[in-house]
Amino acid sequence: MSIPTLPSFDPAHADHSRAFRDALGQFGTGVTIVTCQTPDGPLGMTANSFASVSLDPPLVLWSPAKASRRYGPFIAAKRFGIHVIGADQSELCVNFARDGSGAFAKCDWEANTDGVPLLSGSLARFECAQEALHDAGDHTIIVARVTRVTTSEGAPLLFHAGRYGGFADAS
Repeated sequence: MSIPTLPSFDPAHADHSRAFRDALGQFGTGVTIVTCQTPDGPLGMTANSFASVSLDPPLVLWSPAKASRRYGPFIAAKRFGIHVIGADQSELCVNFARDGSGAFAKCDWEANTDGVPLLSGSLARFECAQEALHDAGDHTIIVARVTRVTTSEGAPLLFHAGRYGGFADAS
């Protein structure tokens, strides 16, 4: 059986970024929504660039794109929330991908004692304080110390090859 291949990644080729992006899309990830408070009100952004960094101290990271209109407020945010999204929350995910402030009118949320907008119903919620920023090409890596965690049961929303989906047992 032949395995289909994607175009090779060649930085000298004019369309190398598309081939690289397509190759990265083959890695399935979970989906998060990151939220913060701004002078103009709550702001959110759908992101799949989330990872654990350390258990002791509890650190996580995420990486917003510098080209995003929401980049500045998230870099400036000293406190924010990261929400792991469930399979039944794909509409919420799409809403925050499109509109970072208007999406709050379409969901249940409340502000924590630091004023961070926290979404209801996520599988896991990490309340965070910014620890460090690292330049990373067209993104910035934000490392955060987790100050509080909330979890609930459910199946995760997954992202693969530009599409959202769920998890299927391999049994």
